[in-house]
Amino acid sequence: MSVDREQVLRSAAALLTRKSTATMDEVARSAGISRATLHRHFAGRDALVRALEELGIQECEAALDRARLDEGRAEDALRRLIGEIEPCAPLLAFLVTENQLFEGDEQHAGWAHLDALIAALFRRGQEAGEFRIDLTPAWLTEALYGLVSGGAWAVMDGRVAAKDFQYMIAELLLGGARRSVEP
Repeated sequence: MSVDREQVLRSAAALLTRKSTATMDEVARSAGISRATLHRHFAGRDALVRALEELGIQECEAALDRARLDEGRAEDALRRLIGEIEPCAPLLAFLVTENQLFEGDEQHAGWAHLDALIAALFRRGQEAGEFRIDLTPAWLTEALYGLVSGGAWAVMDGRVAAKDFQYMIAELLLGGARRSVEP
């Protein structure tokens, strides 16, 4: 019987986003395979998390492409980005908490690429006078990741309605990032 690696990854992502401490046995059960089969594809938890990292980066890059970050006002592009990233928000939330992904020089270049694209959006908004200039694009990027992760967890826990995800993140982030007109 052939095992669909992508299906195993998606099952693992679904489980680990709900229960980040799940064991490899639990991951195998959720994917409907044996632990031995899981280990043939992923030598251990680190290998599985690295594969999930690749999947998360791919999904985030696709979301950024669909959001058309260079089109229109920066605020509108940011709202599109939040909407496009919502489907992969639970996986992103899990990955953000996995410290091993961010250790020293071993950070995946894909994260740096995503960070640069999002920071460029915030910088564009600052240059256009839409966003505050006292908050760095790097900080605004981190704030976006934090809100997306927090929003994903709140939706998964049932504390926030899924239909409110985009609105709440956009309004909180933009409320703090918008440049106000001084009296």
